[in-house]
Amino acid sequence: MSSVEVGTELPPLTVTLRREDLVRYAGASGDFNPIHWNDRMAASLGLPGVIAHGMLTMASAARVVTDWLDDPADLLEYGVRFTKPVVVPDDDKGATVTFSAKVDKVADGTAEIDITALAGEEKVLGRARAVVRVS
Repeated sequence: MSSVEVGTELPPLTVTLRREDLVRYAGASGDFNPIHWNDRMAASLGLPGVIAHGMLTMASAARVVTDWLDDPADLLEYGVRFTKPVVVPDDDKGATVTFSAKVDKVADGTAEIDITALAGEEKVLGRARAVVRVS
């Protein structure tokens, strides 16, 4: 990635998460927590419904950066804080999460990128930040 400037906006990414995606992710990750597939269990724990796996949401957010990079291996650091759950209804529409990102700082061959993740109007990740290699 070359000629990156502070304020550069990355192309947005919209991801739809459906219950079947949660089941596939559970199988791949080994996270079979019933809050990710059972409405009754989620409600009994005070959740607003079945929620997406936090790490699935986090990985989806990273894609806004890796899709933009010439080489995904140029992603050097990445972290988030989980602020709100992504509620995934039991229907064909699922939950839509929109990711946007903007370059916040460029120095010493790296750029720091702030990522915003919204499910509807709710910000679902906080302090989502990536550091990438730039030339």
